[in-house]
Amino acid sequence: MTHGRDCITRCRALALYTEEPGRITRTFLSEPMRCVHADLGAWMRDCGMSVSVDAAGNLRGFYSGRTPDGPTLFIGSHLDTVPHAGAFDGILGVVLGIKLIELLQPRKLGFGIEVVGFSEEEGVRFGFPFIGSLALIGELGAAETAIANAIRAYGLDPDELPLAVASEQALGYLEFHIEQGPVLESLGASLGVVETIAGQTRLELMFEGRAGHAGTTPMHLRRDAVAGAAEWIFAVEAEARGIADLVATVGRIEAYPGASNVIAGAAKLSLDVRHREDTVRREAAVRLVAAAESIARRRDLIVTTEVRMEQAAVAMDPRLTDTLARAAGGPLRMVSGAGHDAMIVARRMPAAMLFLRSPGGLSHHPDESVFPEDVDAALTAGMNFFEELEKTA
Repeated sequence: MTHGRDCITRCRALALYTEEPGRITRTFLSEPMRCVHADLGAWMRDCGMSVSVDAAGNLRGFYSGRTPDGPTLFIGSHLDTVPHAGAFDGILGVVLGIKLIELLQPRKLGFGIEVVGFSEEEGVRFGFPFIGSLALIGELGAAETAIANAIRAYGLDPDELPLAVASEQALGYLEFHIEQGPVLESLGASLGVVETIAGQTRLELMFEGRAGHAGTTPMHLRRDAVAGAAEWIFAVEAEARGIADLVATVGRIEAYPGASNVIAGAAKLSLDVRHREDTVRREAAVRLVAAAESIARRRDLIVTTEVRMEQAAVAMDPRLTDTLARAAGGPLRMVSGAGHDAMIVARRMPAAMLFLRSPGGLSHHPDESVFPEDVDAALTAGMNFFEELEKTA
């Protein structure tokens, strides 16, 4: 069995630890997480690592360097999943980190390596994402009551969250992750180095008109909220298609009162806009709100807008990214349209990120997969990355 196949086998075995038999669902500090911690913790110890679980529920394995007071390279990703997930999103990055230590031992480097399996990234259980990585950088603060109670129920102490913060001696952070999209596959490429994690604007819009009888109200006398919303959805698509690398999505629409024989008096929609450049994203969002207002005026509707999230783009560290690119043999440089723990950790230390090809572009899906040869390529890149860092450690 190749090292890549071994990593894949481990990920599939860990996928059996789930809250829903027959489906992969594992949320923040749910009972199946104990099994993941036990399984990966035992492997970490076999690789000569000291193992702990911090107050946020992050699994942490430390492999010491040649000197006890040297810097530390962090390698991490998340152990939780979305509902009905695949076997590789997040957890493959943790498995790769441990496998690299297994391949490295008993050799010691000029820096220590800490592999972190973040307890939470997806935000499923409490609607609050990045609990694990926020704790690592000291920005979780006093945990919300529900989160604190979950921490206690797991046998941990939320008052000890300050102890979860990464050392000031951090050399940097490296995250391996499946791409979760089709770009690498479309180019026939195994790996891609992430330069930027795209910023996001999320809005909620409400078109309001007047409900009426579907059979008795003439078309020219209608104030149909869904018709106005539909026209605006086409405007969203046209805006995104007209600007390079911009993506805009209306992922949810709700009609009220929602009966087949009633003209909709209101329609609520979501809007998600993403781009690597914050100015481009913000200006596009402004134009799309203006388009909604124009459509509403022409159709005798009212539209209101509420900002749900405004997340700035996060650039990966240029020096560490260049080092990773050399280690990986100069692969494609790319933008991540999805958010990752790396964008949180980058607030505290230099961060770099390596994508592996996602067959079919699938992620957050039971059929999510990865090619063994791509995993082998990522492991080779990781070992080369250690060698590059060793030159300057």
